[in-house]
Amino acid sequence: MTTPFSDRPGTDDHGAPPPGCPAHGLTFTPDSLTPNGLRRLYGPEAENDPMGLYEKLRAEHGTVAPVLLQGDVPAWLVLGHSENLHMTRTPSQFSRDARRWRALHDGSVAPDHPLAPVFTWQPICVFADGADHERLRGAVTDSLARIDHRGVRRYINRYSNRLVNDFCQEGRADLVSRFAEHLPMMVMAQIIGMPEEYNDRLVEAARDMIKGTETAIESNAYVMAALNRLVARRRIAPEEDFATWLTEHPAGLTDDEVGQHLRLVLIAAYETTANLIANVLRMVLTDPRFRAQLSGGHMTLPEAVEQTLWDEPPFTTIFGRWAVGDTELGGQRIKAGDALVVGIAAANVDPVVRPDLNASMQGNRSHLAFSGGPHECPGQDIGRAIADTGIDALLLRLPDIQLAVEEHELRWTGALMSRQLQELPVTFAPRPPQDVTGPPSASPHVTRPQWQVESPRPAAVPRQVSPPFPAGRPEAPVGAAAAAPAHEPVPDVGAGAGPAPLAGMIPAQREGSAPRRAWRAVARWWRGY
Repeated sequence: MTTPFSDRPGTDDHGAPPPGCPAHGLTFTPDSLTPNGLRRLYGPEAENDPMGLYEKLRAEHGTVAPVLLQGDVPAWLVLGHSENLHMTRTPSQFSRDARRWRALHDGSVAPDHPLAPVFTWQPICVFADGADHERLRGAVTDSLARIDHRGVRRYINRYSNRLVNDFCQEGRADLVSRFAEHLPMMVMAQIIGMPEEYNDRLVEAARDMIKGTETAIESNAYVMAALNRLVARRRIAPEEDFATWLTEHPAGLTDDEVGQHLRLVLIAAYETTANLIANVLRMVLTDPRFRAQLSGGHMTLPEAVEQTLWDEPPFTTIFGRWAVGDTELGGQRIKAGDALVVGIAAANVDPVVRPDLNASMQGNRSHLAFSGGPHECPGQDIGRAIADTGIDALLLRLPDIQLAVEEHELRWTGALMSRQLQELPVTFAPRPPQDVTGPPSASPHVTRPQWQVESPRPAAVPRQVSPPFPAGRPEAPVGAAAAAPAHEPVPDVGAGAGPAPLAGMIPAQREGSAPRRAWRAVARWWRGY
């Protein structure tokens, strides 16, 4: 067992491993190991190859590893899937109250530490346990439940069209800077009630404040100033938006509590969704399995999103948890006040739960992309909706989209909590802009194809199969099969009653009858237009 902490963290000997520790005998390299044998969770190696670093830590220490945060502050990184679940589901042992951190009390971590915006205690549900957590989180979840998801999808389609209009005539674009980084902020600003505050500076500040940079505190102040202005306006003039619902909730949140929770929802939803959109688009453009399955109808976009949440989760880690008392986790002795990091990406590739990383994870939502336990992300469905609907709209507008560089030329930016794709350059045939209020399509004058998903027929019942694309109709673009979410039941509109849709779904266009027209109306309602 290893223990990177002494009774006085921050001293010269705080990271010295005990005799017999796996860290003994490891070769020191400036980028990865400190002289006392501990690996840094920041710096070149952590930023350029975080998954490689996690596997080194797993090999050296097992499912829980001692690491160093910015400033060589000691912490534990939890790598195992079951260990992460136990930690997140047991707040009596591992609290979210950052005031328990021993390093804060002995001065090892200064108030201006680069990670201060992440760990500084605030009056929000993220840093609360027990009754306080229930009161504050209840206000958030109740307010999220009031969101009109159909209206949200309408905004997603409208903003997606607006963003694509900005570059559709150019024939090339960077989908990270011109789509993925902007769509979530545009939608979340609308949901929260501050669309007038949306600008490039807000996007930059939202990305910067959780990276642990020198400007993180300044970026946090910029975001909070905008949110505090919104709270003041809503106290005077309520509207139908998330900020108003928080201010009016029976939990009686103070202005400070409302502002802090608005920041929590805005930043968490924005960062995760921006990364998720970029990661899904990269997989669709580079992985033959996804491209073929999406165009062939055997995988919907929601299923592609779930696979991405396993392989490239938007947050690689979440900091942090703090030990309530001396305990043991993954064979390691954890002392009261120790800091722990939820290892999302590492847990998703734990050999215990994923011995074959190439196996399909369709239908399996046991990933930790949104953490777990009482602090599991309450807004994950909003993030999924933005990614599903936004990517579908993009692919419908630009069905011939192709990666403009070789996959190995793509570059990433790493930070403690996330790994972001720097650019995703693509090419496509130039197209004219479209009315942003209408449904996305490859041509502004072509009606969007209405896809129907149907179960395969038993072999004993022969039937004539119509061509998937009737004469005179354009071939369906990539992503069209994702028009209806995977979890929605799809009625069988073929001859006679049939079984519920199965995993091998086949798309086919249908014409005409009243039941089919009714189903198309339902599909249009779901998409929000």
